[in-house]
Amino acid sequence: MKYALGAGQMKEIDRYTIETIGIPSCVLMEKAAMAVVRHVKKLCGKNDRILAVCGYGNNGGDGIAAARILCMEGYTAELCLIGEKTNATKETKQQLKIAKRVGVKIVKKPHFDRYGLVLDAMFGIGLTRPLAGEFYAMADAINASGKPVVAVDIPSGISADNGKVLGIAVKADVTVTFGFRKVGCLLYPGTEYCGRVEVEDIGFFTGGLSEHMTRFYVEEPSQVMLPIRRPDSHKGTYGKALVIAGSKDMSGAAYFAATAAYRMGAGLVRILTAAENREILQRQIPEAILTTYNTLEDRISEEDVQNIREAVDWASVILIGPGLSQSVMSAHLVNYVLAECKVPLVMDADALNILAKLVTERVSEGAGVQERMDCLAAMLPKKTIVTPHKMELSRLTGIPMADLVGSLIDSSAACTYNNEIIFVKKDVRTIVSFGRTDYINVTGNDGMATAGSGDVLAGMIAGYLAQDNDAVMAAVMGCYLHGMAGDVAAKVKGARAMIASDILEEIPAVLALCK
Repeated sequence: MKYALGAGQMKEIDRYTIETIGIPSCVLMEKAAMAVVRHVKKLCGKNDRILAVCGYGNNGGDGIAAARILCMEGYTAELCLIGEKTNATKETKQQLKIAKRVGVKIVKKPHFDRYGLVLDAMFGIGLTRPLAGEFYAMADAINASGKPVVAVDIPSGISADNGKVLGIAVKADVTVTFGFRKVGCLLYPGTEYCGRVEVEDIGFFTGGLSEHMTRFYVEEPSQVMLPIRRPDSHKGTYGKALVIAGSKDMSGAAYFAATAAYRMGAGLVRILTAAENREILQRQIPEAILTTYNTLEDRISEEDVQNIREAVDWASVILIGPGLSQSVMSAHLVNYVLAECKVPLVMDADALNILAKLVTERVSEGAGVQERMDCLAAMLPKKTIVTPHKMELSRLTGIPMADLVGSLIDSSAACTYNNEIIFVKKDVRTIVSFGRTDYINVTGNDGMATAGSGDVLAGMIAGYLAQDNDAVMAAVMGCYLHGMAGDVAAKVKGARAMIASDILEEIPAVLALCK
């Protein structure tokens, strides 16, 4: 796994490197500039004019230094300085002096049609306010120019903490970021403004600073950790996953979740579902053990109670919720599992809606986020995995939907109480939160916005968990592999035409890539 840092974490590492380790800021700036130059040279030749648009902060200093290095190597690079000169940092003042001494040209009102490439160095990771005035106008002009853009560390106007656009943002073709990928480069809409992100090591010292590394992402299949397979194993070795899913006339969710669990390598999968689903599921997935209950609304038979008890006692991991509905029987199933579950638990879809209602019944009227979270912690087994989308997350935690729109990373603070619940917060960038740690999933595509996709994800997580009791890794790797299967399916079928079955079909292929 790799680290993803926000502005505060990155500033602390920068400060530690300079003040405690003793590497001068000017050295880091020079190395940053040289890294930028390497990538600029890949995009243009010496006949192309380059415009470096630079602010007076240290991000601007990186850009000024890059323009000077390019000029000294025979390129035509010019500077456009923007902002108040009185705000210039010590390092940027020095870089500007050097640039002037070597003859770097400074232009006040650039005509973008004269340039072959634009270097964006107006603002770096420290930006917290919307771009306005001349900065807004300059970002707009850069975007309208149609020229290739290389951004220094992060495109100006993108929040390094959550990827939000602060008023307006420069749209880059390449972003050369330093030390670590920034959280804002991973999350939408920021990732769309970054183009191709190149992470460059410029000498930051991170030893002893592991407490600052709280956000991670898996970048490529080689980083995937799969449960170990043994040659002397049998089906019992790889766990018994109970999938409590489906309802009358809703067999598909049970099929998707159970098949995904098997495809992930679970040894045995048992489906507990409504009796009406028996015949179709026996045809669709004959490998699964099937236990059914009758869907009577006014009572639950003794036979059903016994079947449910036997199935729950049998399992080594339980997934409950896909397509479950919110019937009387469904509420009974959720309550029974919460009371009797002694194995790892995954809760999805309707199970979460029922859970949210139970929380509301137990907390005081108008309860805040912390009270709801404390109630959840008391109700759920430790390290329960919950897989809410935004609306379900709002219902569970009490966080207003308005606060979740735009960036789920901002909800992490509400999920950091010591309750040991693992949140799989589903969105365009799904975020797995556990304690004070976030894992940002970077796989997946819009073709996965289709019925059944979430059922496949829940099943994949349960299938992993059946083989390995590390619930956090089950959630993280399940999300990554789910998105990866979706990406392969999109290439084969096209995102517009994708259905959940296409994701299922590609699970074996992506697992083979991760060996």
